[in-house]
Amino acid sequence: MDPRLEGEFIAVVNAGSSSVKLSLFSLHADAETAPGVAPLRFELHAQVEGLGTSPHFEARHADGSSAGTRDWPVATLTHDRAIDHLVEFVSHEYPHLEMLAIGHRVVHGGADFDQPVVVTPEVLARLEALIPLAPLHQPHNLGPIRRALEGLPGLPQVACFDTAFHRTQSVVAEAYALPYELYEAGVRRYGFHGLSYEYIAASLPALSPALADGRVVVLHLGNGASACALIRGRSVATSMGFTAVEGLPMGTRSGSVDPGVLLYLMDQRGMDARALEHLLYKESGLLGVSGLSSDMRTLLASDSPHARLAVELFVHRIVREIGALAADLGGLDGIVFTAGIGEHAQAIRRRVLERCAWLGLSFDDDANRAPPQTPHGARRISAPGSRCEAWVIPTDEELMMARHTYEALVTPD
Repeated sequence: MDPRLEGEFIAVVNAGSSSVKLSLFSLHADAETAPGVAPLRFELHAQVEGLGTSPHFEARHADGSSAGTRDWPVATLTHDRAIDHLVEFVSHEYPHLEMLAIGHRVVHGGADFDQPVVVTPEVLARLEALIPLAPLHQPHNLGPIRRALEGLPGLPQVACFDTAFHRTQSVVAEAYALPYELYEAGVRRYGFHGLSYEYIAASLPALSPALADGRVVVLHLGNGASACALIRGRSVATSMGFTAVEGLPMGTRSGSVDPGVLLYLMDQRGMDARALEHLLYKESGLLGVSGLSSDMRTLLASDSPHARLAVELFVHRIVREIGALAADLGGLDGIVFTAGIGEHAQAIRRRVLERCAWLGLSFDDDANRAPPQTPHGARRISAPGSRCEAWVIPTDEELMMARHTYEALVTPD
């Protein structure tokens, strides 16, 4: 470790369409890390949610204790003001910290960015050119970077990409069956949730060395949901494609839909591109099918037939995707559940695993229902002797971003 970094702080920022989240990590030589991993210790998480509706600020220390809360009048808080509030709060909470760098989550890195990068004005211009590929996410991701470059010109800003982890995939896995010139123009399967998958891949060697060296399907199941096939920790296929709406049904996103349905809606219902975008991203998925909620907890507790249908459709599509990815892998050695639903909805895990017996998986329902037994919450839920392993591993995209930010500084190009 570079001794000059001792005691300094790295911040990571995740700015979305309705929220801005900030996590703070200190650098400590005694932090619990694997060999060769940045000595980072989580200190604080702060976020402003509900931008555009009912803005709410909440911050918590590493031990889970509250560091502060605040509410604003409905829809009066902008993204810029939310960022200002977070900066003011951190400055007040840690008046003597020395900020080393800020890492930023950027959804789209296109075909060129296959690893985190220190942002320069030239890099920012290239990332802005990718806005048409992720119009609902990229502008919000880049806003804090732009402000930091202007207001803190000497502080390094590091872009960490959700797409970069999937750049190991082959052309066959990336390409759509469209005219090849569209592939060359950038119409290809990029995949997302890469920071989450990278964290899981980095965690497997300590949890199950055999699985880390094998064929794994990781299920990132949250409000956004996707699946990824790993061979020896490298992404070879994933359910999301050109956008973060392809693949599995999600909280309010449809997942994969026959393009003919969209043509039908244009012709027969007069829907334009913006109306279709709103339908696919905001009105579909668990919310659209259930007519009740996008929250899996609400649906599992409901007696509504449509809620039950939404849950069954979600499970059905997950199991189909596991089968497809197992075929890509040429077999399967393990399944990993992560993200909000994957980590906490034991009923969803049970329904998925029951339908994976044909893959040689036998699960332990007691282990599946048991609460986490370790601070990090990782646990094996397959039965002893099961040929195929099953795990629950909480993801930590913020820590992954902090690691990348640290590495970008100590090993510059």
